[in-house]
Amino acid sequence: MRRLLIVAVALVAALGVASAVALTAAAQGTGPLAAPAAPQVSYQPAERSAGGASTGTAPASSANPAEPVSVRAAGGTLDGVALTGPDGETVDGALSPDRSTWTSTAPLDYATTYTWHGRALGADGATTPVAGTLGTLKPAHEVRGTLNIGDGRTVGVAAPIEIRFDRHVDDRAAVERALKVTTSTPVEGSWGWLPDDNGGSRVHWRPKEYWPAGTHVRVDAPLLGVGYGGGNYGAENLSTSFDIGRAQVVKADTRSFRMVVERDGRQVASYPASYGLAADPDRNTRSGTHVVTEKFTDKRMVSPQYGYDLVEKWAVRMSNNGEFIHANPASASAQGASNVTHGCVNLSPADAKAYYDSARYGDPVEVTGTPVRLSPKDGDISDWTLSWDRWQQLSAL
Repeated sequence: MRRLLIVAVALVAALGVASAVALTAAAQGTGPLAAPAAPQVSYQPAERSAGGASTGTAPASSANPAEPVSVRAAGGTLDGVALTGPDGETVDGALSPDRSTWTSTAPLDYATTYTWHGRALGADGATTPVAGTLGTLKPAHEVRGTLNIGDGRTVGVAAPIEIRFDRHVDDRAAVERALKVTTSTPVEGSWGWLPDDNGGSRVHWRPKEYWPAGTHVRVDAPLLGVGYGGGNYGAENLSTSFDIGRAQVVKADTRSFRMVVERDGRQVASYPASYGLAADPDRNTRSGTHVVTEKFTDKRMVSPQYGYDLVEKWAVRMSNNGEFIHANPASASAQGASNVTHGCVNLSPADAKAYYDSARYGDPVEVTGTPVRLSPKDGDISDWTLSWDRWQQLSAL
């Protein structure tokens, strides 16, 4: 009996030691009774602490909506992750192949609070919630831009690319760095900033020489989230794709009293014409490269200075200073013989209609032979009045 008692006591003591070891291991998180390890969840961008360092865990309160946001589960996988706006709409996003990271694939909106949903799962079943809010920055103003050439259009070889903004742009370099022009054949060109118009800035891209005929052009302007200075930001992304058509160039030598049309290097028409009266500088047709911008079957033309108010047929605008190529039966006797107009190029109705039918936006009209030069004050498209070196100096980069 005594021996049995001793054995029993020894067994209890052994069990006591084993229990102590197990409890110690559990307390240290290494033994079979350890608590499941929950995955670590971090967000990007993350909130900044007062000292400027990223905490790496809390969602940002002033994220740039153009930049992707993400959530990551270290030591686990993500399940049911979603980022929703105040209207309950979810933001498009995608999981990484190992399901540890979710990243947005669509831009967010300005001045909006989004909410995270979902959870992170550990290998042993432990979970960590994906939760919290994400706020995007609020611009002083959202500045909108407009491209001048729409998708799918075909334009002439002198057409510039223009982005017109509805407010002044201070940080022009930041905007210009975001812009990209891609062409189907190599074309040298540059952006140039022109004087503000109607309270807004404008930037043009011009090739060094006329566009090669048949070139396909794509413009990408991812301006959402780009800082314009003064707390202003780009309102949206812009893009367009278009084609350069045939190379039609008007040669308008005022001394010849004719207007010649060349297409792809070959003369296709020569019309008797009358240009601006040389004796009056205000009536001279300006020498220089004009660009066709629009055309009208009937155009009312008014001049308080010279006292006329009339409607002319087949009017093709070649500058914003009032210069057109149009029909004018009243000057028929001067066409081909003398220059008597108020600055426009006068043709017969039949010739004006033929030219009207062939003209398109971006066609160059090269006027020569007058003492008054076309200048930036003569209209929106004065790009070709500048030398290539001078044009490049208008870039902000």
